[in-house]
Parts: sequence; C-alpha cells; structure tokens
Amino acid sequence: MAGHVTGLHGGMRHASKACMEASSQTSHEHSWLDDGHALVAGSLFVALGMTMFSYAGLLTGGVAGLAFLVSYATSGSLALFFFLFSLPFFVLSWFRLGAEFTGKSFLAVVMVSVCTALAPQVVRFELLNPWAAAVLGGCLIGFGLLALLRHRASVGGVNILAQWLQQSRGFSAGKVQMSVDVLVVLAALLVVPPSKVAQSVLGAVTIGAILALNHKPGRYFGV
Repeated sequence: MAGHVTGLHGGMRHASKACMEASSQTSHEHSWLDDGHALVAGSLFVALGMTMFSYAGLLTGGVAGLAFLVSYATSGSLALFFFLFSLPFFVLSWFRLGAEFTGKSFLAVVMVSVCTALAPQVVRFELLNPWAAAVLGGCLIGFGLLALLRHRASVGGVNILAQWLQQSRGFSAGKVQMSVDVLVVLAALLVVPPSKVAQSVLGAVTIGAILALNHKPGRYFGV
C-alpha cells in the first residue's frame, strides 16, 4: 500500500511539474504586439548606442563595425553603409532561419538605419567621454540586440550567423557575437588610433557579455 501511495505521489509530482512547464512555455509565447514592441524598442536602443559610438569615434564588431570603418574613411553615411552591408546575410537567414525571422530582422535593420540617420537631428552629445560611450553605448546596443533576439529577430550580419549557429549547433549566440566583434575591432588598428581601438574593444566586450549572460539556448521560452 505504501508503495502504491509513494508511486501515486511521485506520478502526481511528475504530472504537476509537466503541467507547470507547459504552462510556463505557453505563458511566454509572444503575441504580434509583443514582437512589435520589441522590434521598435530594440531598434531604438541599437540606433542610440551606435550614435554614441559614432560621436565618440568608436567602432563595434561585425557588419556594423565595417560600416563604421567605411564611414570614417569616406565621411559617408553610417546608416546607409550599415543597411547595404547587412543585405547579403539575409540570404542565409531566408534559407536557414525562415521567413519570419528574416522578415523581422529586415524590419529591424530598416528601423536601425533610419533612426541612426535621423539621430543627429534629435540627439546631440556635446560632451561624451569615449570610455563612458563604450560602456553606455555598449549596454544600449547589447540590450537592444537581446530584445530583438528574444523575439526571433536581429539586426542582420553576424547576428544572423550567430543565431543560426545557436539554433543549429547549440553555440552561444553571445559568445559567437563577442568573438567576431573583438576580431573586427582589433583589425581596426590599421585605420584608427590605438586608444580608440581599446575603447572600442571595451564596447564590444560590453555588448557580447550582455548577450552571453542573458541569451543562452533553452533559457528563454519565448525564443
């Protein structure tokens, strides 16, 4: 009798745990309103962080870093270069991550590009310490990317590659992002002064650390 009671209680505990897990997963499903809010907020955060980097003469990694480098070298539009350099990665996204992820990511890239282009007209930093810009701008970009990734979107480029590697190989998207970012920023030694590179590395590490600590496989049910 005791064995039956123990087995019954164990079965009830197992069923209860399964129900709680199912309920937890269901409660974290995102609605279209959730996704829309995350796309707008995440894109604004990323755009503001990139604007701070631009004012301080810093760079970041991945496609955005390449856009910064070309912008500094040619005095061209950072927003335009960022948009153009992001486009090729959507081919990988379409075939590997699906239409939903690709569509959301494309919208995010468009919003980041537009907001970055308009930012100088509404936001100005007359006094911005580069070290503070590296940390604060890195936090803004990191949390903006986190919001996008948790709602199955990105800002293109290495973010798409990192997301695909996490889903298909189980690699941490944050660690992939941080590794590539640091390599790109270090390559900038050929273009910008070492002090700016050091500050940019701090910004890249800040971004990557936020993603690595907060965006791991299986941790967030909404993804």
